[in-house]
Amino acid sequence: TARLWDVATNKEMARLVGHEGSVEWAVFNSTGTRIVTASRDKTALVWDVGTHKVVKKLVGHDATVNSVAFNHDGTMVVTASGDLDTSDYTARVWDLDTGREVAKLVGHEDRTYSAEFSPDGTKVMTTSWDGTARLWNLATNAEIMRYKHEGRVNSCMFSSDGNLVVTASSDHTATVWDTMSGRELTKLIGHDGIVNFAEFSPDGSKIVT
Repeated sequence: TARLWDVATNKEMARLVGHEGSVEWAVFNSTGTRIVTASRDKTALVWDVGTHKVVKKLVGHDATVNSVAFNHDGTMVVTASGDLDTSDYTARVWDLDTGREVAKLVGHEDRTYSAEFSPDGTKVMTTSWDGTARLWNLATNAEIMRYKHEGRVNSCMFSSDGNLVVTASSDHTATVWDTMSGRELTKLIGHDGIVNFAEFSPDGSKIVT
């Protein structure tokens, strides 16, 4: 299950029951009216926050759905997949009006662990345990850039203008890249273990890892 909580009272508001496996990820859309959850049952579920009901079930992956993300206007979702038991190392883009898959991003050689839309919604970046992050053009579903770490790449996040992206890796670093040229701009070194997540501040002047 996923659970919805009231911050003011610290009380549980609802249990989102519908998956047949553990919930790996949950995120709101930008307006707070929808939640999407990713599960080991190989599906993602889209929930109405007001009614706590499933409004779309996204079915098509052959492996655990490790993460999910909305695009900026909440009309699409991207899912990232992969586990030890299958070779579905894909990311997939879904139209939320229809619930249908509209893009399948194929190329990673190990589980795809996270995926994010660019701020303008025209591209997706994926991260994988194959040691790469990859940028995809949604007009063609083609890979247009690849970014390499010395370990698994666990997550990525765009800057607000989309010009930069930061990746977090099991090689104990986070790296900032120029999105379109693929040039490494800086490597953030200091952690003694796996870096699971990194994010820009809203003004782009800081990163938290």
